[in-house]
Amino acid sequence: MAVWLIRHGETEWSLSGRHTGTTDIPITPEGELQARAIGHLLAERRFDHVRSSPMERARRTAELAGFGDRVQPSDALREVDYGDFEGLTTAEIVQTDPGWELFRDGCPSGESPDQMRARMDRLCTEIRGFEGNVLLFGHGHCFRALAVRYLGLSIRAGAHLRLDTGSVSILSVERDGPTIALWNRRVPPRAVLVGDMALRLGDVS
Repeated sequence: MAVWLIRHGETEWSLSGRHTGTTDIPITPEGELQARAIGHLLAERRFDHVRSSPMERARRTAELAGFGDRVQPSDALREVDYGDFEGLTTAEIVQTDPGWELFRDGCPSGESPDQMRARMDRLCTEIRGFEGNVLLFGHGHCFRALAVRYLGLSIRAGAHLRLDTGSVSILSVERDGPTIALWNRRVPPRAVLVGDMALRLGDVS
């Protein structure tokens, strides 16, 4: 079994570094290209279970990647609740809370690290009950938390993983136990777009 993690396409807030948890904003045109490029990568793969965060940016990424007719919403895949820090950048947060780190400190009026850990542990239990390959569409901090708990690491280890928008990662179980088979692979959307144009021109000629 492999668990594929697709972080949603670019948004205006991801571009500016603003923490986006409960705010439901759309992906940008570039984010749409990212989603379609991911769809090309996944087109020949078989997935037995497809889940998405209910937020628009994740659902739209799933739709543009070609899984709109199969994806099922899952609240477990929602992004971390940033509480009072929603919409702020890290630079803005540390002006009033120097040294703040999400996976150690959590967010006032939002999720604590223990709450993140418990949510991801429940999700890991659900995933391990599946048979076959799993495809998840979701968010950056949520997936970082999921990855470290899948590996059995402390939730604080999530601080050491980078995860960009429009990226593909894979968790799996190998001979020695749970592992990260692929992390933060970005699919170049422009290359896919040019390739599609070349194919269409070839059909015309």
